[in-house]
Amino acid sequence: MTLTTSIPSPPPEWALFQLGPLTIHTYALCIISGIIAATIITQRRLSRRGAQSGVVLDIVLWAVPLGIIGARFYHVLTHSEDYFYPGANLWDVFAIWDGGNALYGSLIGGAVGAYIGCRRTGIRLWSFADALAPAMLVAQAIGRLGNYFNHELFGLPTTLPWGLEILQTDTMFPKDLPAGTLFHPLFLYEIIWNLVGVAIILLLERRIDLRWGRAFGVYLIWYGLGRSWLEAIRIDPSSDAPLGIPANVWASFVAIGLGIALIVVQSRRHPEPETSVYQEGREPTPAQVHGALDDHSGAPGPSRPDA
Repeated sequence: MTLTTSIPSPPPEWALFQLGPLTIHTYALCIISGIIAATIITQRRLSRRGAQSGVVLDIVLWAVPLGIIGARFYHVLTHSEDYFYPGANLWDVFAIWDGGNALYGSLIGGAVGAYIGCRRTGIRLWSFADALAPAMLVAQAIGRLGNYFNHELFGLPTTLPWGLEILQTDTMFPKDLPAGTLFHPLFLYEIIWNLVGVAIILLLERRIDLRWGRAFGVYLIWYGLGRSWLEAIRIDPSSDAPLGIPANVWASFVAIGLGIALIVVQSRRHPEPETSVYQEGREPTPAQVHGALDDHSGAPGPSRPDA
């Protein structure tokens, strides 16, 4: 007797549920959960380095909306054939709850928002990026669960025991393949890759100086490497770009190059240790950092040492 194993897809009804008059999409809950986790982790990392409590939320309020807009429009542009065809409903371009949000687009939009937020709060952009680096990978890992519930982000057919089941009636199922075909669970591969990346960044931070944007450089390299090979086995890749290579693979190469350049350039420009996460002249008083004075006389308490 042959023992077969596979990863079943969740029932379609798990993708959404009703809460009174509201329709709640599980994909959206995963994205929101990832954002919350990243915000908490980033704040804790920045607080250990001397930042005010709550400052990350002030930056996130700019970065997240612009990141979502960038993610959606990047996806639409790289999968234009799914949205622009005779008889297409153009409102589907804005249907973010149905999935289809590109990480590279979110990085572009989120970077603009983070720049604005950091300018307003006085936090150094690269200090924020370094604190965000492992948190981003955690957020992406949580967000990929949403792809699982939406029955998307799977790869080429496979006979491996962890192949993903996709019903033939599913709109994402390739029409030229027989029922029962299993697929590479790309969402799971990326979750594992991202969590390993978190461990690598945290380990490197214990051994070498990864300030001044260098931790974010490691993030770009690690994610770019993983995404490039995942896109190579994806069954619904982004539109082809030069040399017939999918756009997301080119974007991964760009991310890797930017990560390497960031580490090299910042290592030369800033060989000194980072003593403050604040822009020069924007440092808060110790009382503002701790949120209270140490006595009623108004004398500030000692500042928290950088960690």
